[in-house]
Amino acid sequence: MLNDIYNKRIIELAGNIPRLGRLAAPDASATAHSKLCGSTVKVDLTMDGPVVTDFAHDVKACALGQASSSIMARHVVGSTASELRELRETVRKMLKETGSPPQGKWADIALLEPVRDYKARHASTMLTFDAVVDAIGQIEAKAKQPASAQG
Repeated sequence: MLNDIYNKRIIELAGNIPRLGRLAAPDASATAHSKLCGSTVKVDLTMDGPVVTDFAHDVKACALGQASSSIMARHVVGSTASELRELRETVRKMLKETGSPPQGKWADIALLEPVRDYKARHASTMLTFDAVVDAIGQIEAKAKQPASAQG
């Protein structure tokens, strides 16, 4: 039943999203958009080596996209690129392959597990994870360029 995915905790997360806005000078920005529902999440990221040092986002999404963005914003700073890639894959498997939700600081993502039964809601739930991994890829690609090619 749809009420299972729009529970009180999801609505609380969606209504209290930290780090809203944009960064003045991000290392990378990425946008993820769901054609199905029209939800969009734009993220700005700064990193020091493999570690996220700052994050902001503009979230124009349904309650599920807002809730997943809220969880991301609470824990992304201090996380590593590999951790965030693994997180995206874990969430994807949780939704599409009946995988287990993540543990530790990302345990709140288990609140999104009932979304598994609603394929039309998968894309909006994944937006923040896809955008963050895209931004990380951009930063890593820039870092691999010779200094003369940057800027």
